[in-house]
Parts: sequence; C-alpha cells; structure tokens
Amino acid sequence: MEEKQIYTLFKQKEALLEGHFLLTSGLHSPTYLQCAKILQYPDIAEKLCIQLAENFKEKIDVVISPAIGGIVIGYEVARVLKVRAIFAERVEDKMALRRGFELKEGENVLAVEDVITTGGSLKEIIQLVKEKGCNIMGAGSIVDRSGGKVQFGVKKVALLTLEVKTYQKESCPLCKQGIPVTYLGSRHKSAK
Repeated sequence: MEEKQIYTLFKQKEALLEGHFLLTSGLHSPTYLQCAKILQYPDIAEKLCIQLAENFKEKIDVVISPAIGGIVIGYEVARVLKVRAIFAERVEDKMALRRGFELKEGENVLAVEDVITTGGSLKEIIQLVKEKGCNIMGAGSIVDRSGGKVQFGVKKVALLTLEVKTYQKESCPLCKQGIPVTYLGSRHKSAK
C-alpha cells in the first residue's frame, strides 16, 4: 500500500482521531493515531506487516517490540520473517525483558513499533538490544508522526510518515483554550 492508501485506511477505520490528546511521550497533540483500531483486523495487519518486513532483507534472528502497542506488529513482522517475536515491558520506568524472553549475544535484531512520536520507546529498546551484545539491524513502524525527524542510527522504515503537531503541556494552545485532554496510550498516566 502507498502512504496515501494507509492514511485513507486510518481515516476509514476511525483510527485517526482529532481532539486534544496526551501522548505517551508526555506531549500534547490535536491528532492521535490509534494503530490498535487498524491492527484489530488480521487481514490489514498482515498486509501492513508484510510490507514492513519486505524492507528488511538482512538476516534477522528476532523481532523485538515495546509492550503493549508494538506487540501485534512485532509478532506479525516476525511471522513474515519466520523468526522469534519478543517484546520488552516497562519495569520501574525502564524497558526490560520479562516472561522468560532473552536475547543471545550476537543475534541480529529488528526493532518495530506501531507509532513513533519522539522515538523514546524504540530508543530504549535499541539500547537494551545493544546492552545484550546483539546487532540492531533496523527500526520499523507503521507510522512515524515526527515527519521523519526521529532517527535511531540504524536503517529506519515507516509505512506512513506524517508531521503531526505536538506541544509541551506548558505551551499547549489546546490547554489554553480549556479543551479537555484525553489519554489513550498504554502507560498509566493521568490525562491532566
């Protein structure tokens, strides 16, 4: 699918939301991309993940993603590549491997995420992969809402790149207008 088709798909599935949102990064935005509403359709998830996986022809041993938003995409990309799929979880504000997941030294690892805003979760995962003595082969996402600005020092592929406005809470015009803020992310945050 081309970017325009993916954007249209987000609109059709009501996964491109307008309002006042608190993002997982702590930033505020008038736009929210709810990938879960797209990935709930296995046929669509499969198409997107096949397309993403095709961009990584390098030898990959394992795909890693951040919980919770990246789990479905990580699993599907790994299925296409016929490799293991694992995910990292936040433990005391730091990404860690749990549930018996492990990375073996020297493995070639692909990190994937549903949506990139600041790239914070993927940066943490990439650091975790390096700390385990593995080779990070790339970073992939369905959406890069940074307009392509976020980089990871490795090959990066996003199926849809958008430049979506974000604001620090202190300078958020939506807050100044008194528009209530909504939090839809996976971390436990207060929408204040």
